[in-house]
Amino acid sequence: MPPLILLWLEAVGRGSQFAFRAFRGMFLPPYEIQETLRQLFELGSRSVPLIAVSGLAVGVVLSMHTRASLARFGAEALIPAGLAIALVRETGPLTAGLLLSGRIGAGIGAELGAMKVTEQIDALEAVAVDPFKYLVVTRVVACVIAVPLLTTIMNATGMLGGFAAETAATGMSLSAYLKTAFGSIQFSDLIPATLKTMVFGFIIAVVSSYLGVNTTQGTEGVGRASTRSVVMSSILLIVANVILVRIIFFFYPA
Repeated sequence: MPPLILLWLEAVGRGSQFAFRAFRGMFLPPYEIQETLRQLFELGSRSVPLIAVSGLAVGVVLSMHTRASLARFGAEALIPAGLAIALVRETGPLTAGLLLSGRIGAGIGAELGAMKVTEQIDALEAVAVDPFKYLVVTRVVACVIAVPLLTTIMNATGMLGGFAAETAATGMSLSAYLKTAFGSIQFSDLIPATLKTMVFGFIIAVVSSYLGVNTTQGTEGVGRASTRSVVMSSILLIVANVILVRIIFFFYPA
């Protein structure tokens, strides 16, 4: 077997072991609650402006494109329903995941990479603190909680953006817009699409943490870890989205 393939398989094995260890650590004590809450603020609350502005822009653009398509068939009345279904099922979760893989992934990769090359992780071990639990698991838990909440914010602001576009085009009232939009959404649309973003959060945190704690070659390696965190988490997120959508369609064929 070629050495390159062996190296790739070895990296996949180490990454899978790292992910399993992180998943198991989420449910085992000690629970670093204070650090987890701090990471929720750093990774979640600080991402709200980015998600909110992006959601507004996505809602406006989707509304304009949907209008251009449905106007050919005289079905402009279905624009709010089409926008709501597109946002909740796919556009909102995937867009939020990719945006957060850039913001959160780069931050985790760079922060843990800098701690690795400056031997701060070794210092935690010297004072009897489990660095994996304190640095990795807390970030994984924070991302698993934060990404679904941020996705919900993106869906809400996307709906507001769509309403603004519809009001500017047709003068539709807010009550009529919301009645048409939410009348087409069921729990089978909302819940699976939101829950899959928990997997997105897990992927972003695990990939970024793995690349961060395995950083080498000083400050150059920190930059490389940050870049690779964004690239790898985005690729794995897209692949996972395809698999998760297929699973959702299997359980909710309608």
